[in-house]
Amino acid sequence: MSIKREKLFETLTERGYIYQMTNKEEVKKLLNGNPITAYVGIDPTADSLHIGHCFPFFVAKYLQEAGHKVIVLLGGATAKIGDPSGKTDMRKMIDDKFINQNYENIKKIVGKFLDLGGDNPAIIVNNNDWFKSINYVDFMREIGVHFNVNKMLASDIYAKRLESGGLTFFEMGYMLMQAYDFIYLNKKYNCVLQFGGSDQWGNILAGADLGRKLAIAGGKDAETFQAFTNILLTNHEGQKMGKTENGAMWVLKEKTSPFEFYQYFYNVDDKDVETLLKVLTRLPLGEIADLMKGDIRIAKQKLAYEITKIVHGEEDAKQAVEDSKKLFSAGGGAGGNIPTEAIQIERGCNAVDMLAKTSIVKSKREARELIEAGAILIDNKKVMSIDECLDKTKTEFLIKKGKKTFLKIKIE
Repeated sequence: MSIKREKLFETLTERGYIYQMTNKEEVKKLLNGNPITAYVGIDPTADSLHIGHCFPFFVAKYLQEAGHKVIVLLGGATAKIGDPSGKTDMRKMIDDKFINQNYENIKKIVGKFLDLGGDNPAIIVNNNDWFKSINYVDFMREIGVHFNVNKMLASDIYAKRLESGGLTFFEMGYMLMQAYDFIYLNKKYNCVLQFGGSDQWGNILAGADLGRKLAIAGGKDAETFQAFTNILLTNHEGQKMGKTENGAMWVLKEKTSPFEFYQYFYNVDDKDVETLLKVLTRLPLGEIADLMKGDIRIAKQKLAYEITKIVHGEEDAKQAVEDSKKLFSAGGGAGGNIPTEAIQIERGCNAVDMLAKTSIVKSKREARELIEAGAILIDNKKVMSIDECLDKTKTEFLIKKGKKTFLKIKIE
């Protein structure tokens, strides 16, 4: 799908990405005009990202293909504080070693969504590179003076922390640091636009406001600093997507297999399919409209395949489709892409004991309840009794819990 820069704002709006803006006309002018530099930030606080974290990268890809320069800021410095947005407790402090390990993984993930080479490569920067040399007193005199505490406390960013009565001065520094990122990137790269998830609106707005104040003080154009947010990845009920009872839908296959990834999106609610096709795939809107007129199962297969292809590549996406077909066929053979766990337990043991060794249940009690409810199949045969034992001659089993959860077990 070719991206026309002069219609980029309309494209993003039609597909449902754009939510909040500092100034609609200015944002539209930047997106549809001559090439600019824009940035999106993310803190490396985990060794991977789940699909919700990566949602702004889908927006970034449109900007990059339209000819704009995209900067991905990995917050090596801000991660040491932790974003207080929506949190009732202070985030756990993390050290440089942990951040550096995560940083390398996340750089690889960025490459799944954005071109890091070619004529218009995305740039990856680390805000620790500039914050490590900034003098605290100088920073507070230059930046801190522009922040009104009453206004900061009124922001949704700090609402839950205030309710819990535990907001620290340490956490309040997060907004100042993220705001300064925009100033630094503007000076070094002429970055004029910031974007990100709507849960970051307060921090994003702080950066744009700070930029304008400094521009006015320096006799420059105050409209240089603009920003917009994208919608969060939620279902039709407003609940965040990308998480299951077994954990998040990570984009590293070592944490979430392509099969699990495919199955998650194949099993989304029918009411969410059209929206997800618009925001998570590059299918033309006309093709999406045609899909929604037909069998919803075909639309869901297309959704699951396309998003798995983007995240894991075409080969793994095709394998996930094949594995799904095998699982749901009469033979029910399991493909190689299904999540697998190795456990240590005696051959021929009780099915309840085996289940309790896996991540598919949380306890023996839950295992017994699921078996009694007829919700556990082993090798496509329903476990009929909590006293049922496994076949002593086998070391591999395929477990099915309910209609959607599969796990291959290897006994060591």
